[in-house]
Amino acid sequence: MTDQQNTAASEEETAPQFSLQRIYVRDLSFEAPKSPAIFRQQWEPSVGLDLNTRQKALEGDFHEVVLTLSVTVKNGESGEVAFIAEVQQAGIFLIKNLDDASMSHTLGAFCPNILFPYARETLDSLVTRGSFPALMLAPVNFDALYAQELQRMQAAGETPTVQ
Repeated sequence: MTDQQNTAASEEETAPQFSLQRIYVRDLSFEAPKSPAIFRQQWEPSVGLDLNTRQKALEGDFHEVVLTLSVTVKNGESGEVAFIAEVQQAGIFLIKNLDDASMSHTLGAFCPNILFPYARETLDSLVTRGSFPALMLAPVNFDALYAQELQRMQAAGETPTVQ
């Protein structure tokens, strides 16, 4: 019976583990350079979205993943910048016992998928507080973006690294 307990405990220690520890806003920025004049114009927005992720190994098996969403909205044909908003949505994740490829995918796609709804809501709230119409960003397929990045790295002769 003791051997069975030791085997079960050993398997539990080597089994993959994933746990979300905390989600938080790391940085937040909003700028409306043409206000209040922009509010008197016909609203014909064009939205530019830039997104980026980065990860950092913390102590032990903890990792910080930061998803940055930067939105620039221009109005009308003149292309005047109505507002610029940016959020760095971060999370701390406990990730144990994954091989390098699984760890890279988890940090590069799975964790950003978890963070994106929080970042999207934070941006929407920020924009409406600036007195602009709601900004409803479409969902993002981080698995596809991760696959594209892997292909780019392979073509360039680079190897993905987990920091």
